[in-house]
Amino acid sequence: MKKRFGLAVGSVFLALCLMSGCGAAPKASMDGAWAPAGGDSLPWISEGENYQYDSVIEQGFYDVATQPSSYFSLDRNTAGYSLVRAQIRRGSSVSPDSVRLEELVNYFDYDYPAPEGEESIRVSAYLSDCPWNVEHKLMTLGIRTEEAAAEGDANYVLLVDVSGSMSGFVSGTEKAMSRLDLVRYGAEKLVEGLGERDRVSIVTYASGVKTVLESTAATEEGKKEIRNALSRLTANGSTSGSAGLELAYEQAEAHRAENGNNRVIILTDGDFNVGISDTDELTEFIREKAASGIALSVVGVGLGNTRDDLMQTLALNGNGNYCYIDTQLEAEKVFKEELAGTLYTVAKDAKAGVTFREDRVTSYRLLGYDTKLISEEDFENSEKDAGEIGSNLCVTVLYELELAEPDAEGTAGALAEVAVRYKHTEGEDRETALTVTGEEGETDDARFAACVAEFALVLRRSKYGAGASLENVLSRLESLESYLAGDVYKQEFRQLVSEADASGFYPALRPADAAGSDAEDVI
Repeated sequence: MKKRFGLAVGSVFLALCLMSGCGAAPKASMDGAWAPAGGDSLPWISEGENYQYDSVIEQGFYDVATQPSSYFSLDRNTAGYSLVRAQIRRGSSVSPDSVRLEELVNYFDYDYPAPEGEESIRVSAYLSDCPWNVEHKLMTLGIRTEEAAAEGDANYVLLVDVSGSMSGFVSGTEKAMSRLDLVRYGAEKLVEGLGERDRVSIVTYASGVKTVLESTAATEEGKKEIRNALSRLTANGSTSGSAGLELAYEQAEAHRAENGNNRVIILTDGDFNVGISDTDELTEFIREKAASGIALSVVGVGLGNTRDDLMQTLALNGNGNYCYIDTQLEAEKVFKEELAGTLYTVAKDAKAGVTFREDRVTSYRLLGYDTKLISEEDFENSEKDAGEIGSNLCVTVLYELELAEPDAEGTAGALAEVAVRYKHTEGEDRETALTVTGEEGETDDARFAACVAEFALVLRRSKYGAGASLENVLSRLESLESYLAGDVYKQEFRQLVSEADASGFYPALRPADAAGSDAEDVI
């Protein structure tokens, strides 16, 4: 049974914006991580391209006796997976800081049990042997949101980057599509799914800004006007992104849908090199607009000038999800297959808390979510901003566990207590809780999620991944043949692992490979 809900700010997804030849001077930010086969340079990177990622500092193991609880913000960002895929298919070694493990795992859909009754979220648990460490266990938490039907009209402003770099070629697309071509393709998929009461405006920005289509109802005739406006766009000039944002928000405010989904959607390949470009200024600007009830979504295309640091900051402060399109298939996934999950929030300010029993678990390590940790105080504070999760989506959380030795009488009682807190769409505070007994079985979903996690550990050269290898991942994927057969994205993942393995960049991880302290360090 679908539920209906009012839309205010909604689930915003903030994408990785990538720019070629249209930004700051080159800046080394990967500590030599990029190493293409056959040479020391990347022939496909043009002079002036700039790659900037915020550092991801992996969490270690925590001693349950001194720190039994783990708290973090929940969302369903997926840009990290698409970016990793683009790097591998370009023939380069993946930048470790571009690998955010949870974004790889959460890229995929899983068959977790759906919420029932008045629930908006349901949590399930699975326990298995840890594939890369036979002495440890892997606990998988599967979170699924309700499938909800939108109530209220949509008022979208498409803010399209038409700077010169948008004419750049996107590899892996049909008929040598440019970045602007891919933007049109994605925008048209979005328009296809709109109803007659929904409205669309189009604003462009390059050296200047312009409203190329006033707010138009998405009737059959209106959709033709929208598509025609998209088809007339051409790429030229620099990137006055901040001025474009200001005009787009003016359009959104002028046509505000009461109790509807008011949203600016940026479609771009780059950061803002004219106007507001300071991260703090942009963050404050986005916060103010989100507080006014107008959501921000940004879709990144291409691979060139990566301002991942800036875009992650905006996603966090704009309550946004995070996606990046590099192929037509990805555009369809974002704008067609997962449209409701991308645009409609069912759980606002979502956060999780997991508490382990000392007599059952000696130490634990949360895999991923390294940039989303929160304090116990923030977890308890219902007014503290956290992540958003859209309709009918899955979020996966994995913990690597060192179990306690059973005493003479064995062990009994819960392994862990899990709580997910969030605001329902009407603002009501809710909590979904689960007791993990330790008797939970393993599923093909959990096995696949473990494959993706191990893949991420190898790409990151994780100091906590000793024993992990792409060979092991491929072997386990082979045993999941029938499971993969029904999902084109999971089949693509197997191909991606094969490509990464064939590149020779990613040998199996051994304790000596640890880029730092011993992997068994416990905090």
